[in-house]
Amino acid sequence: MIRIAMWSGPRNISTAMMYSFASRADCTVWDEPFYAFYLANAGIEHPMNSAVISAGIADYGQVVERCRAGPEEPVPVFYQKHMTHHMLPGYDRGWMEDVTNAFLIRSPERVLASYARKRDEVELRDIGFLEQAEIFRATADRLGTPPPVVDADDILADPHATLSALCENIGIAFDAAMLSWPAGPKPFDGAWAPHWYNAVWQSTGFQTPPEAAEIALPDALRRIADQARPLYAELKAFTL
Repeated sequence: MIRIAMWSGPRNISTAMMYSFASRADCTVWDEPFYAFYLANAGIEHPMNSAVISAGIADYGQVVERCRAGPEEPVPVFYQKHMTHHMLPGYDRGWMEDVTNAFLIRSPERVLASYARKRDEVELRDIGFLEQAEIFRATADRLGTPPPVVDADDILADPHATLSALCENIGIAFDAAMLSWPAGPKPFDGAWAPHWYNAVWQSTGFQTPPEAAEIALPDALRRIADQARPLYAELKAFTL
């Protein structure tokens, strides 16, 4: 079994990527394994806070063990959709050596424009760029080579080519089934899906990329984007 830990921040087509892998007959997916842990320990409030904690596993060690072990019924591919900001400081990240780590990035301007429509209060830590860079660097240092990185815009522009390159890098065959999925909620969606997934529920595949025009952000969000941009550029240099 190959255990794929896909690391991204929020509003980064991460759910579409999960749906893509779930379309494979040989794959089981897990939606944001550490979300309940994060909300139970981060001291912040998210939409549907109590429901997320109740529905998930709030114990860090228990989540880690399942990430390592895989689902109860063994499958060739176990895809874990991880949010980087869920990795709180002070918790051992050694388990990441036991999975195949990959990274999904998106420009901070596009992330913030989308995130701000779902949550009023936004800080740099909310969008995961800091932790994503930390996990990428640690993985690259351990492997001696950069782990795979894919950019959301590249996936949207040419999903067949980008997903093929990703699959080849992580050691699985590309499956054309990854290019589409049925509309609507999925049985593996997290408890938070009614708040966050309305747009992706309407999709049946990767959508046409948005226009390349500059995104207008208010000053507060622009300052966050300026902080995040060097971290995005660091990983962007290694995209497949």
